[in-house]
Amino acid sequence: MAISNKVRGFMEKGSWIRKMFEEGISLKQQYGEENVFDLSLGNPVMNPPAQFYKELKKISENPITGMHRYMPNAGLTETRTAVANGLSNETGLSFTSGEIVMTCGAGGALNVVMKTLLDPGDEFVIFAPFFVEYNFYADNHGGLCKIVPPDENFLPDMEVFQNSININTRGVLINSPNNPSGIVYDDKTLSEMCQIIKEKEVEFGTEIYLVSDEPYRKIIFDDLEYNHIFNYHDRSIVATSHSKDLALPGERIGYIAVNPSCPDLEELVDGLVFCNRTLGFVNAPALIQHLITHLQDTTIDVKVYEKKRDYLYEELTDMGYSLIKPQGAFYMFPKSPIEDDVKFSEELKENRVLVVPGRGFGLPGYFRISYCMEDATIRGSLEGLEKAISKYR
Repeated sequence: MAISNKVRGFMEKGSWIRKMFEEGISLKQQYGEENVFDLSLGNPVMNPPAQFYKELKKISENPITGMHRYMPNAGLTETRTAVANGLSNETGLSFTSGEIVMTCGAGGALNVVMKTLLDPGDEFVIFAPFFVEYNFYADNHGGLCKIVPPDENFLPDMEVFQNSININTRGVLINSPNNPSGIVYDDKTLSEMCQIIKEKEVEFGTEIYLVSDEPYRKIIFDDLEYNHIFNYHDRSIVATSHSKDLALPGERIGYIAVNPSCPDLEELVDGLVFCNRTLGFVNAPALIQHLITHLQDTTIDVKVYEKKRDYLYEELTDMGYSLIKPQGAFYMFPKSPIEDDVKFSEELKENRVLVVPGRGFGLPGYFRISYCMEDATIRGSLEGLEKAISKYR
Protein backbone atom coordinates (compact mmCIF):
# COMPACT_ATOMS: atom_id res chain seq x y z
CA MET A 1 0.00 0.00 0.00
CA ALA A 2 1.66 3.19 -1.21
CA ILE A 3 -0.37 5.72 0.82
CA SER A 4 -2.21 5.77 4.13
CA ASN A 5 -5.88 4.82 4.36
CA LYS A 6 -6.65 8.31 5.69
CA VAL A 7 -5.06 10.05 2.72
CA ARG A 8 -6.76 7.65 0.32
CA GLY A 9 -10.11 8.49 1.91
CA PHE A 10 -9.41 12.21 1.76
CA MET A 11 -8.44 11.96 -1.90
CA GLU A 12 -11.76 10.30 -2.70
CA LYS A 13 -13.71 13.00 -0.86
CA GLY A 14 -11.74 15.96 -2.10
CA SER A 15 -11.08 15.13 -5.70
CA TRP A 16 -14.17 16.47 -7.45
CA ILE A 17 -12.59 19.61 -8.91
CA ARG A 18 -9.43 17.79 -9.95
CA LYS A 19 -11.48 14.84 -11.25
CA MET A 20 -13.53 17.05 -13.56
CA PHE A 21 -10.43 18.91 -14.71
CA GLU A 22 -8.69 15.65 -15.63
CA GLU A 23 -11.80 14.33 -17.39
CA GLY A 24 -11.83 17.57 -19.35
CA ILE A 25 -8.33 16.86 -20.61
CA SER A 26 -9.46 13.42 -21.77
CA LEU A 27 -12.55 14.80 -23.50
CA LYS A 28 -10.51 17.48 -25.28
CA GLN A 29 -8.17 14.82 -26.61
CA GLN A 30 -11.20 12.88 -27.88
CA TYR A 31 -13.33 15.67 -29.35
CA GLY A 32 -10.92 18.58 -29.77
CA GLU A 33 -10.34 21.41 -27.32
CA GLU A 34 -12.74 23.75 -29.12
CA ASN A 35 -15.59 21.25 -28.68
CA VAL A 36 -15.33 20.78 -24.90
CA PHE A 37 -16.48 23.49 -22.51
CA ASP A 38 -14.71 23.22 -19.17
CA LEU A 39 -16.38 25.34 -16.48
CA SER A 40 -14.95 23.30 -13.62
CA LEU A 41 -11.77 25.05 -12.53
CA GLY A 42 -11.44 28.52 -10.98
CA ASN A 43 -8.29 29.28 -12.95
CA PRO A 44 -8.56 32.85 -14.29
CA VAL A 45 -7.84 33.29 -17.98
CA MET A 46 -7.35 37.03 -17.52
CA ASN A 47 -3.80 38.32 -17.61
CA PRO A 48 -2.41 40.34 -14.69
CA PRO A 49 -2.83 44.13 -14.93
CA ALA A 50 -0.37 46.08 -17.07
CA GLN A 51 1.18 47.54 -13.92
CA PHE A 52 2.40 44.07 -12.94
CA TYR A 53 4.44 43.75 -16.13
CA LYS A 54 5.72 47.27 -15.69
CA GLU A 55 7.04 46.40 -12.23
CA LEU A 56 8.45 43.10 -13.49
CA LYS A 57 10.33 44.86 -16.28
CA LYS A 58 11.62 47.49 -13.89
CA ILE A 59 13.03 44.99 -11.40
CA SER A 60 14.55 42.79 -14.12
CA GLU A 61 16.40 45.76 -15.60
CA ASN A 62 17.40 47.22 -12.23
CA PRO A 63 17.73 44.30 -9.80
CA ILE A 64 17.93 45.07 -6.11
CA THR A 65 21.13 43.94 -4.44
CA GLY A 66 20.45 40.89 -2.27
CA MET A 67 16.85 40.60 -3.41
CA HIS A 68 16.99 36.79 -3.58
CA ARG A 69 18.55 36.20 -0.17
CA TYR A 70 16.86 34.93 2.98
CA MET A 71 14.62 37.42 4.74
CA PRO A 72 12.58 37.64 7.96
CA ASN A 73 10.08 34.77 8.03
CA ALA A 74 7.22 37.26 8.18
CA GLY A 75 8.30 38.70 4.84
CA LEU A 76 9.96 41.83 3.53
CA THR A 77 9.36 44.83 5.76
CA GLU A 78 8.58 47.10 2.81
CA THR A 79 6.03 44.63 1.44
CA ARG A 80 4.30 44.20 4.78
CA THR A 81 4.24 47.97 5.18
CA ALA A 82 2.64 48.39 1.76
CA VAL A 83 -0.01 45.77 2.61
CA ALA A 84 -0.64 47.45 5.97
CA ASN A 85 -1.05 50.85 4.31
CA GLY A 86 -3.49 49.40 1.81
CA LEU A 87 -5.55 47.79 4.57
CA SER A 88 -5.51 51.02 6.57
CA ASN A 89 -6.96 52.85 3.58
CA GLU A 90 -9.62 50.17 3.04
CA THR A 91 -10.72 49.72 6.65
CA GLY A 92 -9.97 53.03 8.36
CA LEU A 93 -7.95 51.13 10.98
CA SER A 94 -4.28 51.70 11.75
CA PHE A 95 -2.40 48.67 10.45
CA THR A 96 1.39 48.42 10.62
CA SER A 97 3.82 45.87 9.21
CA GLY A 98 3.73 44.19 12.64
CA GLU A 99 0.23 42.82 11.98
CA ILE A 100 1.11 41.34 8.56
CA VAL A 101 2.72 37.99 7.68
CA MET A 102 3.42 37.28 4.00
CA THR A 103 2.45 33.73 2.98
CA CYS A 104 2.45 31.25 0.10
CA GLY A 105 -1.08 32.06 -1.01
CA ALA A 106 -4.31 31.90 0.97
CA GLY A 107 -3.95 28.13 1.35
CA GLY A 108 -0.60 28.62 3.02
CA ALA A 109 -2.06 31.39 5.15
CA LEU A 110 -4.94 29.21 6.40
CA ASN A 111 -2.60 26.35 7.28
CA VAL A 112 -0.39 28.75 9.23
CA VAL A 113 -3.40 30.18 11.09
CA MET A 114 -4.78 26.75 11.96
CA LYS A 115 -1.39 25.42 13.03
CA THR A 116 -1.01 28.43 15.31
CA LEU A 117 -4.44 28.18 16.92
CA LEU A 118 -5.31 24.47 17.11
CA ASP A 119 -4.52 21.88 19.73
CA PRO A 120 -5.47 18.27 18.90
CA GLY A 121 -9.25 17.89 19.06
CA ASP A 122 -9.96 21.61 18.72
CA GLU A 123 -12.57 22.70 16.18
CA PHE A 124 -13.25 25.27 13.49
CA VAL A 125 -16.81 26.06 12.46
CA ILE A 126 -17.24 26.36 8.69
CA PHE A 127 -20.27 27.16 6.53
CA ALA A 128 -21.64 25.18 3.60
CA PRO A 129 -21.08 25.55 0.75
CA PHE A 130 -17.33 25.71 1.39
CA PHE A 131 -13.97 25.12 -0.24
CA VAL A 132 -13.39 21.42 0.40
CA GLU A 133 -9.75 21.85 1.43
CA TYR A 134 -10.85 23.44 4.74
CA ASN A 135 -11.47 19.99 6.22
CA PHE A 136 -8.03 18.81 5.17
CA TYR A 137 -6.28 21.94 6.42
CA ALA A 138 -7.81 21.45 9.88
CA ASP A 139 -6.85 17.77 9.89
CA ASN A 140 -3.27 18.73 9.00
CA HIS A 141 -3.01 20.26 12.47
CA GLY A 142 -5.08 17.84 14.55
CA GLY A 143 -8.29 19.81 14.28
CA LEU A 144 -11.84 19.14 13.13
CA CYS A 145 -14.40 21.14 11.19
CA LYS A 146 -18.04 21.49 12.18
CA ILE A 147 -20.23 22.29 9.18
CA VAL A 148 -23.16 24.71 9.41
CA PRO A 149 -25.77 24.51 6.61
CA PRO A 150 -27.01 27.61 4.79
CA ASP A 151 -30.43 29.17 4.47
CA GLU A 152 -32.12 29.55 1.09
CA ASN A 153 -29.83 32.50 0.27
CA PHE A 154 -26.58 30.64 1.07
CA LEU A 155 -26.17 32.62 4.30
CA PRO A 156 -25.45 30.80 7.59
CA ASP A 157 -28.27 29.20 9.55
CA MET A 158 -27.66 31.15 12.74
CA GLU A 159 -29.56 28.79 15.03
CA VAL A 160 -27.44 25.84 13.90
CA PHE A 161 -24.33 28.02 14.12
CA GLN A 162 -25.10 28.95 17.71
CA ASN A 163 -25.52 25.28 18.63
CA SER A 164 -22.31 24.30 16.81
CA ILE A 165 -20.01 26.26 19.09
CA ASN A 166 -18.71 24.39 22.13
CA ILE A 167 -15.80 24.51 24.53
CA ASN A 168 -13.50 23.06 21.84
CA THR A 169 -14.30 25.75 19.27
CA ARG A 170 -11.14 27.69 18.47
CA GLY A 171 -12.17 29.48 15.32
CA VAL A 172 -14.96 30.35 12.93
CA LEU A 173 -13.96 30.39 9.26
CA ILE A 174 -15.91 32.39 6.68
CA ASN A 175 -15.39 32.96 2.97
CA SER A 176 -16.88 36.11 1.45
CA PRO A 177 -17.32 36.52 -1.49
CA ASN A 178 -18.00 32.83 -1.33
CA ASN A 179 -16.61 30.03 -3.43
CA PRO A 180 -18.84 28.52 -4.85
CA SER A 181 -21.99 30.64 -4.38
CA GLY A 182 -20.62 34.14 -5.00
CA ILE A 183 -22.54 35.43 -1.95
CA VAL A 184 -21.13 38.39 0.02
CA TYR A 185 -21.82 38.48 3.77
CA ASP A 186 -23.78 41.60 4.69
CA ASP A 187 -23.62 43.72 7.83
CA LYS A 188 -26.59 41.95 9.44
CA THR A 189 -25.01 38.51 8.96
CA LEU A 190 -21.62 39.52 10.37
CA SER A 191 -23.14 41.42 13.29
CA GLU A 192 -25.34 38.51 14.31
CA MET A 193 -22.50 36.02 13.86
CA CYS A 194 -20.07 38.00 15.98
CA GLN A 195 -22.64 38.61 18.70
CA ILE A 196 -23.02 34.82 18.97
CA ILE A 197 -19.23 34.37 19.05
CA LYS A 198 -18.86 36.91 21.87
CA GLU A 199 -21.66 35.33 23.89
CA LYS A 200 -20.09 31.90 23.50
CA GLU A 201 -16.69 33.23 24.59
CA VAL A 202 -18.31 34.39 27.81
CA GLU A 203 -20.31 31.17 28.25
CA PHE A 204 -17.29 28.88 27.87
CA GLY A 205 -14.56 31.23 29.11
CA THR A 206 -12.65 30.70 25.86
CA GLU A 207 -11.20 32.74 23.01
CA ILE A 208 -12.78 32.24 19.59
CA TYR A 209 -11.16 33.72 16.49
CA LEU A 210 -13.06 34.85 13.42
CA VAL A 211 -10.96 33.98 10.37
CA SER A 212 -11.87 35.30 6.93
CA ASP A 213 -10.64 33.60 3.76
CA GLU A 214 -11.01 36.40 1.24
CA PRO A 215 -9.03 36.05 -2.00
CA TYR A 216 -12.12 37.39 -3.83
CA ARG A 217 -12.48 40.48 -1.62
CA LYS A 218 -11.84 42.93 -4.45
CA ILE A 219 -14.04 41.08 -6.95
CA ILE A 220 -17.49 42.30 -5.96
CA PHE A 221 -20.27 43.60 -8.18
CA ASP A 222 -23.16 46.07 -8.28
CA ASP A 223 -21.18 48.68 -6.30
CA LEU A 224 -21.54 46.63 -3.11
CA GLU A 225 -19.53 47.79 -0.11
CA TYR A 226 -17.29 45.15 1.43
CA ASN A 227 -17.79 44.58 5.16
CA HIS A 228 -14.39 44.00 6.77
CA ILE A 229 -14.44 41.58 9.71
CA PHE A 230 -12.05 43.76 11.73
CA ASN A 231 -14.99 46.05 12.51
CA TYR A 232 -17.01 43.22 14.06
CA HIS A 233 -14.69 41.17 16.28
CA ASP A 234 -11.38 42.05 17.94
CA ARG A 235 -10.08 38.50 17.62
CA SER A 236 -10.18 38.53 13.83
CA ILE A 237 -7.69 37.36 11.23
CA VAL A 238 -7.73 37.67 7.44
CA ALA A 239 -6.09 35.04 5.22
CA THR A 240 -5.94 36.10 1.60
CA SER A 241 -3.98 36.09 -1.63
CA HIS A 242 -3.45 37.99 -4.86
CA SER A 243 -4.35 34.93 -6.94
CA LYS A 244 -7.65 36.40 -8.08
CA ASP A 245 -7.48 40.20 -7.76
CA LEU A 246 -4.17 40.34 -9.67
CA ALA A 247 -4.72 37.11 -11.66
CA LEU A 248 -1.56 35.54 -10.18
CA PRO A 249 -2.68 32.11 -8.90
CA GLY A 250 0.51 30.40 -9.99
CA GLU A 251 2.71 32.79 -8.02
CA ARG A 252 1.31 31.64 -4.65
CA ILE A 253 1.52 35.01 -2.92
CA GLY A 254 -0.75 36.03 -0.06
CA TYR A 255 -0.74 37.31 3.49
CA ILE A 256 -2.21 37.06 6.97
CA ALA A 257 -3.51 40.24 8.58
CA VAL A 258 -4.33 40.34 12.30
CA ASN A 259 -6.72 42.89 13.78
CA PRO A 260 -4.60 45.65 15.41
CA SER A 261 -7.05 45.54 18.35
CA CYS A 262 -6.62 41.80 18.86
CA PRO A 263 -5.80 40.82 22.46
CA ASP A 264 -2.43 39.07 22.78
CA LEU A 265 -1.52 40.46 19.36
CA GLU A 266 2.23 40.11 19.81
CA GLU A 267 2.08 36.48 20.93
CA LEU A 268 -0.32 35.59 18.11
CA VAL A 269 1.86 37.14 15.41
CA ASP A 270 4.95 35.46 16.87
CA GLY A 271 3.11 32.15 16.63
CA LEU A 272 2.09 32.80 13.03
CA VAL A 273 5.66 33.65 12.04
CA PHE A 274 6.99 30.55 13.80
CA CYS A 275 4.47 28.30 12.03
CA ASN A 276 5.14 29.93 8.67
CA ARG A 277 8.75 28.85 9.12
CA THR A 278 8.29 25.40 10.62
CA LEU A 279 5.56 24.27 8.23
CA GLY A 280 8.24 24.56 5.57
CA PHE A 281 7.02 27.67 3.79
CA VAL A 282 9.89 29.57 5.51
CA ASN A 283 8.88 32.78 3.76
CA ALA A 284 6.81 33.86 0.77
CA PRO A 285 8.82 34.03 -2.50
CA ALA A 286 11.09 37.06 -2.63
CA LEU A 287 10.62 38.23 -6.22
CA ILE A 288 6.83 38.35 -6.12
CA GLN A 289 6.94 40.12 -2.74
CA HIS A 290 9.03 42.87 -4.32
CA LEU A 291 6.52 43.18 -7.16
CA ILE A 292 3.29 43.32 -5.14
CA THR A 293 4.79 45.99 -2.88
CA HIS A 294 3.86 48.40 -5.67
CA LEU A 295 0.54 46.79 -6.61
CA GLN A 296 -1.61 47.17 -3.50
CA ASP A 297 -3.84 49.74 -5.21
CA THR A 298 -4.04 47.72 -8.44
CA THR A 299 -6.54 45.06 -9.48
CA ILE A 300 -7.85 43.34 -12.59
CA ASP A 301 -10.84 44.90 -14.36
CA VAL A 302 -13.72 43.61 -12.22
CA LYS A 303 -16.24 44.80 -14.80
CA VAL A 304 -15.06 41.99 -17.10
CA TYR A 305 -16.27 39.40 -14.57
CA GLU A 306 -19.43 41.35 -13.84
CA LYS A 307 -20.29 41.34 -17.55
CA LYS A 308 -19.72 37.56 -17.74
CA ARG A 309 -21.89 37.08 -14.65
CA ASP A 310 -24.76 39.11 -16.10
CA TYR A 311 -24.66 37.27 -19.41
CA LEU A 312 -24.51 33.77 -17.95
CA TYR A 313 -27.07 34.46 -15.22
CA GLU A 314 -29.60 35.68 -17.76
CA GLU A 315 -29.00 32.69 -20.05
CA LEU A 316 -29.30 30.15 -17.22
CA THR A 317 -32.46 31.64 -15.73
CA ASP A 318 -34.04 31.79 -19.19
CA MET A 319 -33.31 28.05 -19.55
CA GLY A 320 -35.10 27.38 -16.27
CA TYR A 321 -32.20 26.94 -13.87
CA SER A 322 -32.78 28.11 -10.30
CA LEU A 323 -29.90 30.08 -8.81
CA ILE A 324 -29.00 33.03 -6.58
CA LYS A 325 -27.33 35.85 -8.52
CA PRO A 326 -23.68 36.02 -7.41
CA GLN A 327 -22.53 39.23 -5.74
CA GLY A 328 -18.82 38.58 -6.19
CA ALA A 329 -16.05 36.11 -7.10
CA PHE A 330 -16.49 34.32 -10.45
CA TYR A 331 -18.68 31.30 -9.70
CA MET A 332 -22.34 30.38 -9.94
CA PHE A 333 -24.02 27.66 -7.90
CA PRO A 334 -27.27 26.62 -9.62
CA LYS A 335 -29.66 24.11 -8.13
CA SER A 336 -29.54 20.77 -9.89
CA PRO A 337 -32.89 20.01 -11.56
CA ILE A 338 -32.63 16.51 -10.03
CA GLU A 339 -31.65 15.60 -6.50
CA ASP A 340 -28.54 13.71 -7.59
CA ASP A 341 -26.07 16.47 -8.48
CA VAL A 342 -23.43 13.94 -9.52
CA LYS A 343 -25.80 12.31 -12.01
CA PHE A 344 -26.75 15.70 -13.47
CA SER A 345 -23.08 16.71 -13.72
CA GLU A 346 -22.52 13.48 -15.66
CA GLU A 347 -25.35 14.42 -18.01
CA LEU A 348 -23.70 17.77 -18.61
CA LYS A 349 -20.44 15.97 -19.28
CA GLU A 350 -22.19 13.88 -21.93
CA ASN A 351 -22.96 17.23 -23.57
CA ARG A 352 -19.25 18.14 -23.24
CA VAL A 353 -19.85 20.68 -20.45
CA LEU A 354 -17.81 20.20 -17.28
CA VAL A 355 -18.99 21.48 -13.89
CA VAL A 356 -18.35 20.41 -10.27
CA PRO A 357 -21.06 18.64 -8.25
CA GLY A 358 -22.24 20.54 -5.19
CA ARG A 359 -21.29 17.72 -2.83
CA GLY A 360 -17.70 18.68 -3.59
CA PHE A 361 -18.48 21.84 -1.60
CA GLY A 362 -20.43 20.19 1.19
CA LEU A 363 -23.85 20.90 -0.32
CA PRO A 364 -25.41 18.18 -2.52
CA GLY A 365 -28.19 19.14 -4.91
CA TYR A 366 -26.27 21.98 -6.60
CA PHE A 367 -23.37 22.32 -9.02
CA ARG A 368 -20.65 24.90 -9.48
CA ILE A 369 -19.94 26.78 -12.68
CA SER A 370 -16.78 28.84 -13.02
CA TYR A 371 -17.10 31.78 -15.41
CA CYS A 372 -13.54 33.09 -15.25
CA MET A 373 -13.24 31.57 -18.74
CA GLU A 374 -12.96 32.92 -22.25
CA ASP A 375 -16.28 34.21 -23.57
CA ALA A 376 -16.18 31.57 -26.32
CA THR A 377 -16.09 28.81 -23.69
CA ILE A 378 -19.06 30.29 -21.84
CA ARG A 379 -21.07 30.75 -25.04
CA GLY A 380 -20.15 27.29 -26.26
CA SER A 381 -21.41 25.68 -23.05
CA LEU A 382 -24.94 27.03 -23.42
CA GLU A 383 -26.15 24.39 -25.86
CA GLY A 384 -25.12 21.58 -23.52
CA LEU A 385 -26.61 23.32 -20.48
CA GLU A 386 -29.88 23.77 -22.40
CA LYS A 387 -29.99 20.14 -23.56
CA ALA A 388 -29.35 18.81 -20.05
CA ILE A 389 -32.11 20.76 -18.32
CA SER A 390 -34.63 20.34 -21.12
CA LYS A 391 -35.21 16.75 -19.96
CA TYR A 392 -36.58 17.98 -16.62
CA ARG A 393 -38.57 21.09 -17.54
